Amino acid sequence: CAKQAHSPLHECAFVCLDEAHRTSSRGRPRSRLRAVPWPPLPSPDRTIPLRRVFGNGARYVSLDAPDVRASALADPRSFLAIHGPPVIFDEVQQAPELLPYIRAAADAERDRPGQFILSGSQNLLLMGSVSETLAGRAGILKLLPLSLREAVGRPEAHLPWERTGPVASARPTYGELWNLALRGLYPELVASPARDAERWHASYVQTYIERDVRGIRQIADLSAFLVFLRALAARTAQLLNLSEIARDIGVPAATCRAWLTVLEATHQVTLLRPYFRNVGKRLVKSPKLYFLDTGIVCYLTGVTGAEQAMHGPMAGALFETLVVGEALKAALHRGKEPRLYHWRTADGAEVDIVLEDGPRLVPIEARASATPRPAMASGIRRFRDAYGDTAAPGFIVHPGDVTLPLRGGAMATPIGC
Repeated sequence: CAKQAHSPLHECAFVCLDEAHRTSSRGRPRSRLRAVPWPPLPSPDRTIPLRRVFGNGARYVSLDAPDVRASALADPRSFLAIHGPPVIFDEVQQAPELLPYIRAAADAERDRPGQFILSGSQNLLLMGSVSETLAGRAGILKLLPLSLREAVGRPEAHLPWERTGPVASARPTYGELWNLALRGLYPELVASPARDAERWHASYVQTYIERDVRGIRQIADLSAFLVFLRALAARTAQLLNLSEIARDIGVPAATCRAWLTVLEATHQVTLLRPYFRNVGKRLVKSPKLYFLDTGIVCYLTGVTGAEQAMHGPMAGALFETLVVGEALKAALHRGKEPRLYHWRTADGAEVDIVLEDGPRLVPIEARASATPRPAMASGIRRFRDAYGDTAAPGFIVHPGDVTLPLRGGAMATPIGC
């Protein structure tokens, strides 16, 4: 990582680019790794931004090639001597045995930060086979699929609930937004609007199951795993109940928990924990599950057209999934850890997203209707009553084009992009 006065990574021995999708590059994320602009349009090859940011002084080595990986595993010390720093090791999850040797090499030259750039398509911290976490030595940047702002070429724009910076003004129309939700925001699909999204997703899911899933855990029945994946997709934006899912698909609950860990490790899903005033209670109640790309949800649940997406039974869940994804990406693509929760009371009052912003709690509701109404802010009013001055004014985010205040300290606003 580059030495920068205000970069949180300037003292790191090396940096991990923890990428969600191995064939994807990103449109100008706020990586803070260097003041070098990334390509304004996404490229289907991840090596392009890696080489553009670090290529002047770092060689590129992909551990995806079987012969290169075999050489690294057979004699790690000689491999590192041949491919000395500064160096980019791509698909590092293919050879986690290298990590202790890389750590030792970095420790030997702590006065030379940024000598190892590690990139991969899986979350090393959630891989059971990885014992070396590089704690205290790596700055980790997680890159999800493109945000709406990146997709339309305005990555610096801020979302409505962010207090600083320009608020996005350019946004897709109602129909264009739902078409983006249908296709998803993988860079290859954004860069190639004419590409058949359904065929692309089918290929992606097959490759993901056959390669990434098996790379983390040996799953004997891949067809059962696909059934589990479809069952989860139908429950995006819902409280997670693994026992119910296990019963519905005829798989032990323990197996479902193990498979869920695989999906988290490969950046397919995320969990929002419930918010309570007592921090220790956040892990007690059920989390809500969200997929990290709406296009995958549409493919897995059989949503094949934008009209079906916007008016079908999945409309609310799809839009909420899209909004949660935007909130996550706003933090992660700037190198920050998102502090997002959901809020739900025993009597049914709820807020989709609670964003913890320092001392402030920002309640955010996602509504698929383009016509905001005061009743939509009822959950936000209950939340603000419960948390008093700690609760900031809330937002009703919708797919329409109107901005207007609602009762109880809530503002209806279009989804920013």
